[in-house]
Amino acid sequence: MAPPSAQFSLTLRVELPHESGTLGKVTAAVTRAGGSIVALDTLEAHGSGTLREITIDCESQDHRGKVIKAVQGVSEAKLIETIDRTFELHRGGKIFTGLATPVETRDALSMAYTPGVARVCSAIAENRRKAFKYTIKANTVAVVSDGTAVLGLGDIGPEAAMPVMEGKAMLFKEFAGVDAFPICLDTKDPDKIVETVKLLAPTFGGINLEDISSPRCFEIEQRLVEDLDIPVFHDDQHGTAIVVLAALINACRLTGRRIEDLSAVIVGAGAAGVAVAKILMNSGLTGVVACDRGGAIHTGREDYEEGSMNAPKAWLAENTNEDRRSGTPTEVLEGADLFVGLSGPGIISARDLDRMGPDPFVFAMANPNPEVRPEDAAPYVRVMATGRSDYPNQINNVLAFPGIFRGALDVRARAITEEMKLAAAKGIAATVADEELAEDYVIPSVFNREVSQSVSRAVAEEAERAGAVRRLQDTAQLSIP
Repeated sequence: MAPPSAQFSLTLRVELPHESGTLGKVTAAVTRAGGSIVALDTLEAHGSGTLREITIDCESQDHRGKVIKAVQGVSEAKLIETIDRTFELHRGGKIFTGLATPVETRDALSMAYTPGVARVCSAIAENRRKAFKYTIKANTVAVVSDGTAVLGLGDIGPEAAMPVMEGKAMLFKEFAGVDAFPICLDTKDPDKIVETVKLLAPTFGGINLEDISSPRCFEIEQRLVEDLDIPVFHDDQHGTAIVVLAALINACRLTGRRIEDLSAVIVGAGAAGVAVAKILMNSGLTGVVACDRGGAIHTGREDYEEGSMNAPKAWLAENTNEDRRSGTPTEVLEGADLFVGLSGPGIISARDLDRMGPDPFVFAMANPNPEVRPEDAAPYVRVMATGRSDYPNQINNVLAFPGIFRGALDVRARAITEEMKLAAAKGIAATVADEELAEDYVIPSVFNREVSQSVSRAVAEEAERAGAVRRLQDTAQLSIP
C-alpha cells in the first residue's frame, strides 16, 4: 500500500459537543483507519458544540472512504461536510488571464483599444515580426493535446485532458514566467491536428505538444517542426529524455564513469523510450538495447521483417542492439550498467538487478508505481531514480520544459535543436554542486529555482552559438513607425 499523500487528502468538517474527550475519539478513529492528520482547526464555537475542520492525507480513493466511515462511527460526532482537497484545488480551473496594464481612464482605453490600437495593428501588418514586440506572442506558449495519452489514464478525451494541460500552464508560469494556454483538440486525426496548430501559430511564440499517443506524436511533431518557424517541443518525448540524461551525467560524475563506456537497457518503446534512446546515443552511449512487450527490439524480429513494426520502433531496431540480442527485459539485463524503465510496474524484480554490472544505475520511472520498488532495489543498485516525488532523485519533466522555452523565447529561437536539448540536460546537471552530489541526490529538486535559470541560459547560449535565432534587431528592437 502506498503511504498517505496529498493527492488523496480530504477535509472533514465535524461538529462535536462540549464534552471532554470527544475530539480525541475522532482523531483516534482517523488514526486507526490509517489516515494521517495534517491540520486541525476550530471554525466556530457555539452553545451546543464546536465546529472542527480536520485535514487528513489518505492512501487511495478507497482509503478515503474508510477514513470517512471511521469518523461517522464516532457517535458523538456529526459529520457536516466532506471536501476533496484535490478537486477543490481544480474548482473553476487553475489559471486565469490578467492585465499587463490597467484600463482605468479614457486615455488608457483609447490607447489599449480603439482608436489607438489601429496604429499598432497597421504597424504589424506592414512587418509581421513586430508581433513579437507589441503582442503577447513573445512570451506565450500553446500547450496542445488531443487527450489520447494522458498520464497513465490513456485515451480519455480532450475535456478530461484539460486539468493536466492547465497544470502544465501553471508550471510554465511558476518556474519560468512563461504565459501558457491549454488547447485541447477534439480530433485524433494527425492532419487536422497539424493544420489546427499551424492556424493557431501566429498567436504564440512556441508550441508544447502534450499527451498525444505514439506513434502519431512523432509524425505530428516532425511536420510542425518543418512547417513552423517557432519552437515545437513534444514534452513527453524530449522533456523526459533531457532529465534522464541529466541524471545520468551526474550519476557518472558521482562514480567517475563515462557515458561512452556504459551499456543500457530501455524498457518501453513509446514516445519517451525512443527519445531517451536518441539523446543517450547523441551523448556517446553506444550499447543500447530497447524492449517492448515483445522483448528486445532488433532487425531480426518477425514484426520488423514483416514490415508491421511502426516507424519509431523500426528506428530502434535499425540503430540499437547491434548484436541482435533477443529475450525478455530480465534476460537482456545481463551485464548492463543502466536500466531505464518507461513502461509499468512488475516488469522486472529486484533480484533481476543482480544480473547487471557492478554499481548499476536504475531509473524506474513508471508512474504511479515504478518497474521495481526502490526499497527492494536498494541492495542491488548504486543510484536509484524514479518518477515519483516521494522518493529521492525524481526524474520530472518540470526540470526541463519551463527553462527550455524560457531560453528559446528569450532569443526568439526558430526551433529547439538536438544540441539545445543536450545543453538543457547539462544545465540541469550543473545545478547540483560537487559537494551536494550523492547517490540520493543526482537530480535537483523540482523546487530549486536555479534550475530553470540554468537551463534557459544554456539553451539560449546554444541557440545563439548555432545561429538558430532571429536577430534581435529584427524582433525585440523593432521601432514603431
